[in-house]
Amino acid sequence: MTDPLYRDPTAPVPARVRDLLARMTLAEKVGQVNQRMYGWHAYERTPSGHRLTEAFRTEVATFDGMGALYGLQRADPWSGVTAETGIGAADGARVSDTVQRHVVENTRLGIPVLMVEEMPHGHQALDGTLLPVNLAVGATWNPELYEEAVASATAELRARGGHVALVSALDLVRDPRWGRTEECFGEDPYLAARFTEALVRGAQGAPGQQIAPDKAAVVLKHFAGQGATVGGRNSAATELGIRELHEIHLEAALAGVRAGAAGVMAAYNEFDGLPCAANRELLTGILREKWGFTGVVMADGLALDRLVRLAGDPAAAAATALSAGCDLSLWDACFPRLAEAVDRGLVEERALDAAVGRVLTLKFWLGLFEQPYTGERLAPAGLRELSRRLARESVTLLAHDGNTLPLPGRARIVVLGPNADSVPHQLGDYAAPQRPGSGLSLLAGLGAAAPWGSEITYARGCDLVGGDRSAFRGAVGLVAEADVAVLVLGGSSARAAETRFDANGAAQVIGGPGDMSCGEGVDLAELALPEGQSALLDAITATGVPVVVVLVQGRPHVLPDLTGRAAAVLSVWYPGPWGGQAVAEVLLGTAEPAGRLPVSVPRSAAQLPVFYNRKDHGYRGYVDQPATARHPFGHGLSCTTVEYGPPHLTRAISTVTELGRPGGAPPVICSVEVRNAGTRPVRETVQLYVRRVLGGTSWPRVRELRGFHHTKLAPGETAEVSFTIDARTLASVSRSGEREVEPGEFAIETGPSSAHTQSAGLTVHPSR
Repeated sequence: MTDPLYRDPTAPVPARVRDLLARMTLAEKVGQVNQRMYGWHAYERTPSGHRLTEAFRTEVATFDGMGALYGLQRADPWSGVTAETGIGAADGARVSDTVQRHVVENTRLGIPVLMVEEMPHGHQALDGTLLPVNLAVGATWNPELYEEAVASATAELRARGGHVALVSALDLVRDPRWGRTEECFGEDPYLAARFTEALVRGAQGAPGQQIAPDKAAVVLKHFAGQGATVGGRNSAATELGIRELHEIHLEAALAGVRAGAAGVMAAYNEFDGLPCAANRELLTGILREKWGFTGVVMADGLALDRLVRLAGDPAAAAATALSAGCDLSLWDACFPRLAEAVDRGLVEERALDAAVGRVLTLKFWLGLFEQPYTGERLAPAGLRELSRRLARESVTLLAHDGNTLPLPGRARIVVLGPNADSVPHQLGDYAAPQRPGSGLSLLAGLGAAAPWGSEITYARGCDLVGGDRSAFRGAVGLVAEADVAVLVLGGSSARAAETRFDANGAAQVIGGPGDMSCGEGVDLAELALPEGQSALLDAITATGVPVVVVLVQGRPHVLPDLTGRAAAVLSVWYPGPWGGQAVAEVLLGTAEPAGRLPVSVPRSAAQLPVFYNRKDHGYRGYVDQPATARHPFGHGLSCTTVEYGPPHLTRAISTVTELGRPGGAPPVICSVEVRNAGTRPVRETVQLYVRRVLGGTSWPRVRELRGFHHTKLAPGETAEVSFTIDARTLASVSRSGEREVEPGEFAIETGPSSAHTQSAGLTVHPSR
């Protein structure tokens, strides 16, 4: 008997999909677009090993198949999965294959199930290797290093049986009061787009239909505008116009789609009065029709159930989401009712067929019909070192007296603060429980790396939250006997067993989330450090001993002006398990501080918003404080002095046609000379900004990042850094909604940050 066409690996994927769809019942189709079960409910751990649950078997039987299974290997306080009850690295592939084998061998058509896993900064599973959070990744300004780390993390996920990686990439920090700030690459669309491209390349490889066995399909979260919710409140409304959506919040998504991303996740927030999961103009009009996206759109957890309030009942809500462009559900009770929706005439079966076809196409791309099982695979080596490298390159020196760092050899160092000796506080949200002894805190990192003869003492000083000052006296006493104090403050997104959660996994504010001061669901009205930390900062800086303030955090915290009080201030976005070692290397001078801010740091929460690329209306600020940020986007110091010359253009006049025609007229090149005038080596991040001075069909922004380049300079060395100025550099969103170069006058700016630039003028004439 001849195998059906969908089983023929030589047949084109579209033909295989059509053949399989023609064989499916309505119930089987509905099963393929459902991801209803929490993965940790699919198994139970017994003394003899892991076994499948009756609930899982029932779920597969309900639709004679399963589209996707979320979080089979997820472990954290929300899921309730611990090291004692979960799936470790040694068992991951075997349990995944057990699940897959049941689906393939006990259903009529034997369609494999997609294993969907969280990989926000490494696989969120027991023994998964964690990376620094996205905000730390953004601070490296190094997409190439991130791509390498993602490739290794994805190989680790595939070696354990995962197929699809869910990764935050599309949200931007427009209000740092938002608890999910740490999940963003930063506040700038250009920077986020470059890291999103790197993410897709690292996870999936080059664009194409086949995803290699050591790669995974990536679903980019969240589409779109979730970082612009009112008041920095999670899942709240947005007040975005279509221009702001295109100029700021769609750039990273478009970059990801062009890089070949297999999927996007519809965001919780609404746009123009409609939740994203029900917004046809967004999911179909822009994403599919305008951009040509052919991948899968996944709903966020329980998001479709929210549509019942608009649609009237679950079947109608399911029809609304499917018609808008959603292909795959997540935990909701609506998509299981799609057969009813078809029978009631609420949605046509061909719309369901289109969604099922996209899910099946992804399974073919992954090669699951030919090789549904993982078997034994070696986990990749070197991911831990890549995590440490990302952490080291993310450390950002915000302020420095020019003398204290690097710390002197054989010094008496006192380490203080609630984040000084806590690996969990370095990890960020969406992190699995770590095995005992995993990682290094900053205290441990200094102890391991400090020169022989150094004397290191420690006092916690205060709690992470609250105002208790009972330990201040002992801490101040240690400082009086030291040469330098390292005060480690900030926040934590570490979830504890006692944390209460919403149904979708966000921490609940009601009753207080314990020591969590950042993370999903932990939005803040104030950005100042908690009372105890602020008081400890005052007490330690009043001693007269040089103080190095290290902020381990997931969002920018507001600090007072520490000029003359603190010898140095460093920002360390949650750097992962080995972040303590990375920070110690920078403090001790075995590594140079190379991070640059991916987000502006405000002077107060009342001053928000302070993102650098605001509309250029010449606003001067409030009466009682300036409009400028405490530390601007792109800022970051080194332990040397770098001097910038003015930028030079190869020509000052061009046309729209010349800029958009490769191989035509010689390109416009912007070059700038940078010199290391100090005594230590440096990796300088030279930044390129564009400012529209005259012309265009919409009001311009103050400036916009359009390029960056790293250059390593030895003491006394000079280098020339060049950028090509083309249509992509100068394009803006026109009245038509398309990105294009509009004639006018531009300032081409270069410098070390968004607030310290020099410019050269470029006039662009209409095409001749």
